[in-house]
Amino acid sequence: MAARYRGVFPVAPTVFDAEGRLDLDGQRRCTDFIIDAGADGMCILANWSEQFALTDAERETVMHAVLDHVAGRVPVIVTTTHFGSAVCAERSAKAEEAGAAMVMVMPPYHGATFRATEPAIFDFFRTVAAAVTIPVMIQDAPVAGTPLPPAFLVRMAKEIPGIRYFKIETAQAAAKLREMIRLGGDAIEGPWDGEEGITLWPDLEAGATGTMTGAGYPDGIAKIIAPFLAGRREEAIEAHMRWLPLINYENRQCGLQAAKILMEEGGVIKSGAVRHPLVPLHPAIRAGLIETARRLDPLVLRWGK
Repeated sequence: MAARYRGVFPVAPTVFDAEGRLDLDGQRRCTDFIIDAGADGMCILANWSEQFALTDAERETVMHAVLDHVAGRVPVIVTTTHFGSAVCAERSAKAEEAGAAMVMVMPPYHGATFRATEPAIFDFFRTVAAAVTIPVMIQDAPVAGTPLPPAFLVRMAKEIPGIRYFKIETAQAAAKLREMIRLGGDAIEGPWDGEEGITLWPDLEAGATGTMTGAGYPDGIAKIIAPFLAGRREEAIEAHMRWLPLINYENRQCGLQAAKILMEEGGVIKSGAVRHPLVPLHPAIRAGLIETARRLDPLVLRWGK
């Protein structure tokens, strides 16, 4: 099966002004930067977008602002995760109607203890997939605390139309991707990784064809994944070794604030604010991120100047 979507799909941050209000002009500039940086597509309203700090009305506002502004230039994945099957299905249908190319959904969970059984998870994704005609990506991330064995993911790919893409962010992601591809074959149209690209190299070698990283430096991630997918392994590994310190700094020190910090530094957005109870990073961490990035000359630090 030929994959409809592959390559670099960064998670766009939700842009706020210094008072914590939505900055839609900044959101549009952020969108333009991601496209100019060579991303193959983008994802919005994910956890890395602070979706958990948005009201339902704000989610709708951001979704329409981005999809209208993209206007088909690149495919956009909209995260529609919700614990309720019907609510998630409704969110997903609205995303498709607005122009989403795909929706991304985590298995149902709430807090540290509310989980669904495997049969209920199967029915949950069957309900969501039935509400749309676009692909549904299952996000398999530690935050859900929900075991999704490779055989179960493959079963859903084979038995639920529309379940074809998988973002694997759990421990030993490469082994899981490799096993899913072995068991699922063509049913696994999009084996992807995430986690800011910290496991990108082993995941690519395991068969990943897409990655969903932070949005601070899509041009750097593209220098790794594009040559790899084109069969130029040595070029890809050399690029990986160059960009890995920045990937590591984002993943281990900065989290979701990394892209906002770099975008603010480069004039893409006016404010890198996050919503309370999140608080700004220590100035030394911020400075370290910018210094590490400057050594690589990413577009983000030049785009708005």
